[in-house]
Amino acid sequence: MTIPTADLYDNRGDELDSLSLPLLDLGGHIAFDGPVRTVRCHRDNALVKQTLGTPGDGAVLVIDGGGSRESALVGDLIAASAVDNGWAGVIVNGVVRDRAALADLPLGVKALGSNPRKSAKDGVGEIDVAVTIAGVVFAPGAHVWADADGVLVERVAA
Repeated sequence: MTIPTADLYDNRGDELDSLSLPLLDLGGHIAFDGPVRTVRCHRDNALVKQTLGTPGDGAVLVIDGGGSRESALVGDLIAASAVDNGWAGVIVNGVVRDRAALADLPLGVKALGSNPRKSAKDGVGEIDVAVTIAGVVFAPGAHVWADADGVLVERVAA
């Protein structure tokens, strides 16, 4: 079971960064944690689909969509693939779609909201690079925790 982020912060706050985005809990699991994997993309989810189609081994994919709300980066089919491949969750600095279906999946999903518009499939972006979202660095391999209170990630050395 995942330790509550508030308790974790009380115990290890000097080692952690807290993400201050107003993310919504949209998946079937509210609390989840795991090692960070990343995708940086803008309105193009081909790399998200590709990554979540590989073994996740309990990892959390942090998707930096630049905060765009113009098209969804994760939908029901990609999320179902993540479940099938053993991912713990996804954190999206952007939006998702198929909210009702996502809520039924055993996957943590946090995002800024939803939009039914699908995204491009050109494969533009980067995989497994450090991404900075709202001043917080998510480095591949760092540990991330998420629950109803928010998101914490291990602070990386500068």
